[in-house]
Amino acid sequence: TKHMKRNLFLAALLCLAVGASAQENPRIARLGAYEQDGRLTVGQPRTTLAVDITQEREQIVCGPYARYAQKYLGVRAPLTDKSSYALVGARIALADDARLMAPAELPAAEQRVESFRSEGDRFARLAPDRTSATMLPLEEAAREAAATIFSLRRHRMELITGEAGENVFGAGLESALERIDRLEQSYLELFLGRQVVSVQTRRYIVVPQEGKQQYVVCRFSPQDGLLPEDDLSGDLVSLRLEPEGDAAAVTPAGPKQTNRETFRVAASTVCTLMAGNRELARTILPVFELGRTVEVAVPRRR
Repeated sequence: TKHMKRNLFLAALLCLAVGASAQENPRIARLGAYEQDGRLTVGQPRTTLAVDITQEREQIVCGPYARYAQKYLGVRAPLTDKSSYALVGARIALADDARLMAPAELPAAEQRVESFRSEGDRFARLAPDRTSATMLPLEEAAREAAATIFSLRRHRMELITGEAGENVFGAGLESALERIDRLEQSYLELFLGRQVVSVQTRRYIVVPQEGKQQYVVCRFSPQDGLLPEDDLSGDLVSLRLEPEGDAAAVTPAGPKQTNRETFRVAASTVCTLMAGNRELARTILPVFELGRTVEVAVPRRR
């Protein structure tokens, strides 16, 4: 019928427009040997997935006066260094997607120090007794550092209440209070330590195999972070692929249509990244390895 001929013609136009490879069209591609522009080409549609996983490391660095925090400040402080990891983000995409960042362009590792002074895991070298160069025993140095903290707090209160003088106001008052805050933080870190947070993104490449729907991407441990897939000390981070139908509408050739071309149609696939029982990312992508092969009728060349 006229309607059927129109559908076949539209399908033929689709086939001619898709190009020769999966990179040109991630949903449908020529399969097998065929001639194009006078050259013999072999179409082998493949899908490559890029999985980006972002982890955050929280490091607690013990202060040199930590064991005296309870005695001189009345608070408990961490007595040992420790670190822990958490997965904070993930993304799944086609590896040949032009919008996808190359591995060298992944977000650089970031470090955030929960302190006024960004010195990583090193503490400011402060001399509690600034009038003497004598080396003090550790507990004596801690006692004097605590006394300095209380002195700074007293000066802050005097500035706020106006007892420190009439000439400190406006921008001068704000600057003085900021300076006191910085000094107090530096001294407090000698007792309470500091928190250093680092963020890093890693990329993993997954090449699907025909009929296989489960893949181990890597492993993860709260103590050691992202690990190789063969490191059994971490829990599995896995990618599950669930096809749910063709990613492109293609009408197969009928039994009486002899002029045919073979195409591979990618399956519209739900891609789910799991860390144990926790879902990290989910998206729908076309995957050739889980799709189907069809023969499509094309117009005869005249």
